[in-house]
Amino acid sequence: MNYKVIESDIVFRGRVIDLRVDKIKYDSGNESVREIAVHSGGAVVVPVKDDGKLVMVSQYRYPLEKFILEFPAGKLDFNEDPLVCAVRELREETGYTAANFQKLGTIATTPGFCTEILHIFLATGLTAGEHSREEGEYGMEVEELLFKEIDEKIVRGEIIDSKSICGLHMASRFLLNTK
Repeated sequence: MNYKVIESDIVFRGRVIDLRVDKIKYDSGNESVREIAVHSGGAVVVPVKDDGKLVMVSQYRYPLEKFILEFPAGKLDFNEDPLVCAVRELREETGYTAANFQKLGTIATTPGFCTEILHIFLATGLTAGEHSREEGEYGMEVEELLFKEIDEKIVRGEIIDSKSICGLHMASRFLLNTK
């Protein structure tokens, strides 16, 4: 590193993120300010049914003011194991439970200003059940699509959710390498 932190302050505490402002000084003597969205991270689930279809949800995303198609996901509770979060979010959003979870990897969503790390899991051995959505998820719809259909929607710009695009890629690679 070519800098040191001179001052660090949490200027906002929220339910989803905190905003930290760091004043830094480079080795050259120049000073700068860094604004960081501090996020606890989350888990993403790529659920694959025995028939080869993947389970996705269409969810209204307030910042974008529209519904987007994505894999089930959720924010980690304080010090929560990402697998525990993945199990909860799959059931909560889709009603499905899974016999098997395989961690595929992690991604940094926006490392230029945010600490959010997402843990991506493949879920197989699915069993349908009842969802238990939270208040903001009531309009959510479950969709089941083949890998090829999802890939085509990505190419056409119909799926823009980065965690889902990464999850599809990771799941595809994993499944191809395990056959």
